Amino acid sequence: MSHSGPNSALIAAIEQHALPLTGALQDFDVIVKAARGKRYVMLGEASHGTLEFYRTRAQITQRLLAEEGFDAIAVEADWPDAYRVNRYAMHQGADTSAVAALGDFQRFPRWMWRNQEVKRFTYWLREFNTVTDRASSAGRRWPVGFYGLDLYSLNASVHAVIGYLDKVDPDAARRARIRYGCLWQFMDDPQLYGRATRSGLADSCEYSIVSQLTELLENAQAYLQRDGYLAEDDYFCAAQNATVVKGAEEYYRALYRGRPNSWNLRDRHMFDTLEALAAHLHKRLRREARIIVWAHNSHVGNAAATTMSERGEINIGQLARERCGMQALLVGFSTCRGRVTAACDWDFPHESKRVREPYAGSYEDMFDRVRHQAFLIDLRQRNDAVDLLAEPRLQRAIGVIYRPDTERQSHYYFARLPEQFDFMLHYDTTDAVVPLDATHETRHGELDETFPRGL
Repeated sequence: MSHSGPNSALIAAIEQHALPLTGALQDFDVIVKAARGKRYVMLGEASHGTLEFYRTRAQITQRLLAEEGFDAIAVEADWPDAYRVNRYAMHQGADTSAVAALGDFQRFPRWMWRNQEVKRFTYWLREFNTVTDRASSAGRRWPVGFYGLDLYSLNASVHAVIGYLDKVDPDAARRARIRYGCLWQFMDDPQLYGRATRSGLADSCEYSIVSQLTELLENAQAYLQRDGYLAEDDYFCAAQNATVVKGAEEYYRALYRGRPNSWNLRDRHMFDTLEALAAHLHKRLRREARIIVWAHNSHVGNAAATTMSERGEINIGQLARERCGMQALLVGFSTCRGRVTAACDWDFPHESKRVREPYAGSYEDMFDRVRHQAFLIDLRQRNDAVDLLAEPRLQRAIGVIYRPDTERQSHYYFARLPEQFDFMLHYDTTDAVVPLDATHETRHGELDETFPRGL
């Protein structure tokens, strides 16, 4: 194919160096090889509602678990909701189907995790844990876990902490109820807590919440003198829920100080949760844990290589780069057109929305001009394609909200692709992920997040 115009050299270089995606599992050989020995593999998505992103991410994850022995999946989801999936995948709890195990995902956007692709992967993970022999150095078998990183589950996490303490230490449970009591009036609308403390109409609960977390951590040894790794997991889950409450309390107060404060607090919480999970698994495995992360491109791509950095924002991809260097592998996704599951505004019903053609001059626009309909490009290489892709360009990000009428302002930011990701997987035309639920439902007591792009 011949090319003309100011970007002809870039398009020709991409065509030369890109690897076409054929639909075969072998398409991802280069990523699986690159993941060998890595501590974290972070798999992104350019939208929260694109079928191909979910499906490809699951396929890569399945290969990393089966071939490279990764130990867990950590996702951009609330800790208690994901932990129910974790228990199902580990053959614990009462759920007998993947659909049931996804039942705690009720907060908007419910379809982000309650969809057909996640259901299939959840079932696959349970089966994988059934048949695979994952031997530790002690000769024991350890199932692969599924964990949430996010901090929006204030209400659910408070009840989870108290529920755990009711079982192991009723006196401590009574103290927890007293400490968390200052939050009760705000449980149905936690944003009111941030507004009230900001305006001086309510006292901060920070001291009580930190005290509760401190007591739980101090009692770890006593609580862990129980039966095996299940007790360790139960304690770790309770400690993480207490940490979520602490993070959420800070987050609601930070909302009224502006986006950089709240965004950074959220991503630091997610990265700290990832590190805590790695430390927990390290104790069990007696070696460094290896974890796969599923989150939006805006979280797993290195923020230092985007205009997010100019706004003072960081993300888990940047923190992983700073902490782990090249032991973190960052993989991004993109698309040009098709359909996406998204809402018009926060807490509105989901729709299958048409994705507009890419903005002129954007990365997506350049990729659309390449003759391959779908391809993978290795951005770690040193060649003319990577050199030319280093020029800052617009990149599209669609979250749970899609506003095509204001797409340039709402969904694009500048990035330097080779610094942002190690690999980019591009699909010209994509389809909308299929929700498990046809109707929209609100779960009260959780955050109605409203920051730009709905990420």
